Amino acid sequence: MKIPHLKLGTQIAILSFILVLLSVLIAGVVIVNRISGKMEQEIGSRAMAIARTVAQLQEVQENLSKEEGSKKIQPLAERIRIATGVEYIVIFNMERIRYSHPYLDRVGTVFNDGDEGPALQRKEYLSQAVGVLGPSIRAFVPVLTDEGTRQVGVVAVGILVPTIRDIISTLRIQLYSSLLVGLALGVAGSFYLARNIKKNMFSLEPEEIARMLEERVAIFQAMDEGVVALDINQRITVINEKACRIAGITKTVLGAPLYDLEEFKVFAELQKGRDPAETTELRLGQTWVLINFMPVKVKEQVVGQVITIKDKTEVRKMAEELTGVKTFIEALRVQNHESLNKLHTIAGLIQLNKVQDAMEYVYKVTEEQQEVTKFLSKKIRHPSVAGLMLGKYNRGKELKVEVIFDEDSSLGDLPESLDSNTLTIILGNLLENAMEAVVGKELCEVHCRIKQEETELVISIEDTGAGIAPDDEAKVFQWGFSTKGTENRGIGLPLVKQTVERLGGTIDLESGKWGTRFGVRIPLSQVHNV
Repeated sequence: MKIPHLKLGTQIAILSFILVLLSVLIAGVVIVNRISGKMEQEIGSRAMAIARTVAQLQEVQENLSKEEGSKKIQPLAERIRIATGVEYIVIFNMERIRYSHPYLDRVGTVFNDGDEGPALQRKEYLSQAVGVLGPSIRAFVPVLTDEGTRQVGVVAVGILVPTIRDIISTLRIQLYSSLLVGLALGVAGSFYLARNIKKNMFSLEPEEIARMLEERVAIFQAMDEGVVALDINQRITVINEKACRIAGITKTVLGAPLYDLEEFKVFAELQKGRDPAETTELRLGQTWVLINFMPVKVKEQVVGQVITIKDKTEVRKMAEELTGVKTFIEALRVQNHESLNKLHTIAGLIQLNKVQDAMEYVYKVTEEQQEVTKFLSKKIRHPSVAGLMLGKYNRGKELKVEVIFDEDSSLGDLPESLDSNTLTIILGNLLENAMEAVVGKELCEVHCRIKQEETELVISIEDTGAGIAPDDEAKVFQWGFSTKGTENRGIGLPLVKQTVERLGGTIDLESGKWGTRFGVRIPLSQVHNV
């Protein structure tokens, strides 16, 4: 059986009720025990006083050693017992023979309860025992004659001890009243406390607050732009990892004044007299960034501000790569350049009156271009992917790089989640990197294979460049890292890796003196669920 989840107010009420109940019960137990102990102490003192008084009576001292002494002692003991209200007064001689007892049939019998021994040795003491009349406190006092030189017997006075039930029964009105008042105050206070706590928590349950906090922190840290939150005193209350990375901060800065940090001093003058929503470009450390300041208001009162920081290079690069503008512009530029070169060649041959050579050149160029175009149109069904591959082929010719498409390549219908734009990001960046790696080398070849299989899409790009140093193989997928050592690089491969992993795929590389090969595998079944 599933236990229903209780709301915070109910939990507080139940907990308070239990605590109050336990407190009252514990207090009651302590009070009853204290009363019981006090009563036992008083009963013992009373019993001892009566026993001493009886032991001092001359009539008891004179008759205790006589054989018929019980006839004198029994009536006397009963009168004293009734007058004092004790449960019993038992007087016995040194042979433990009873001379008095509340029950007449016990007179003349042997006292043998087991705790009378020390009394026969002239000792006074109290004892607790369960006798014939029930549990009691008994006072034992020796009876002495001849001015205390000879013991003739013992006086035992017993007073029944009230049980816990008797004490509770006596104090039940006080105990029940305290219990009810305590519970009523506890329940009322718990509901008042729960209502105020819920009000301060915007009527949210604790698990809802915890979940919202986890979600907000995860979203905040996953943002692709730097965010810095300040309080009214310009102290940093929140800063995400992206902002630390852009500003080059490696230490903890929470609680520090923003403008006391060297990395953010440039913000001080910039903030004055500007529209909060205005985006401004400036240099932060070694990075050009776009920033803006937005005030944070609570109940129409400004309590702080938020600064957003965007890496300008990243913004530009991402925009170009994601929209494909760079790819298509580059393809058009290369195509235009190639066409002009071919037209110049044809014009030159005609001017030299070598018409036949011009015709052969036209046929050769046309045939070569048609073969590639025919191959791509037949094997690659996506026009944008085929156009990208053709553009890279022409780009390779311009760079004196031979781009070779594997005859086994094929690309058919793909899941909607794997659109051609995503594919061009992966393929375009890998081909561009491969061509840049072989420019100026003795053997300038780039081999491209894209194969759609039943369960996965396989892409393989191999170049004949100098390879990647073993120490750099793990770094090529890091944002901003580039073996070329120039600015505005280190974007393509991390973007490819990010895109591939988002699609549930993998990317690996092999490198050596022979060159470098990048392999991409994207499971088509996984893509359906992206």
